[in-house]
Amino acid sequence: MTTSHVHAARSCKPAIRPDWTPATIGLMVLGFIVFWPLGLAMLAYIIWGDRLPVLKRDLNRATDSVFSSVRGGASQSMRARTGNVAFDDWREAELARLEAERARLEEMRDEFEDYARELRRAKDKEEFDRFMANRKPRDSNRDGPTIDAE
Repeated sequence: MTTSHVHAARSCKPAIRPDWTPATIGLMVLGFIVFWPLGLAMLAYIIWGDRLPVLKRDLNRATDSVFSSVRGGASQSMRARTGNVAFDDWREAELARLEAERARLEEMRDEFEDYARELRRAKDKEEFDRFMANRKPRDSNRDGPTIDAE
C-alpha cells in the first residue's frame, strides 16, 4: 500500500455519520427487525457516535497509564548506564527533550481539539440563527395583516 493510500484511508470520513439521517434510521429499524441488539447498537451510535474520537483518546490514555507500569520495568533496563558517561548524559538529555516534545505535542493536540469543537459550535449556532431568521417572516405572516382602526 502506498503512502497516498494510507493517508487517504486515514482521512476518509465514515460512510454513515452519527446523526438522525434516513440511512441511520433505516439501519436502526432494520437492526431491530433482524436482531434487536443490532438496532440498539445503531441507536447508541446515532446518539453518542460523535463522541467516539474523544472516547478513543481517553481510553488510549487510560490504557497507556495502566501499561506504563509494565513498560516501566523494561524502560528501566533500557535506561541502564552503559559505562560511558558522555553517552549516558547525552542519552538522558535526548530522552528528556523527547519527553518535553511529546508533552508539547499532546498539549497542541488538545488545543486543536478545543478549537475544532468551538468551530463546530460556531457553525451550529450560525445555522440555527439562519434558521430562526428564515422562520421569523413566516411567523409574522401567520398572524395576518394588521388593520389599523382610525
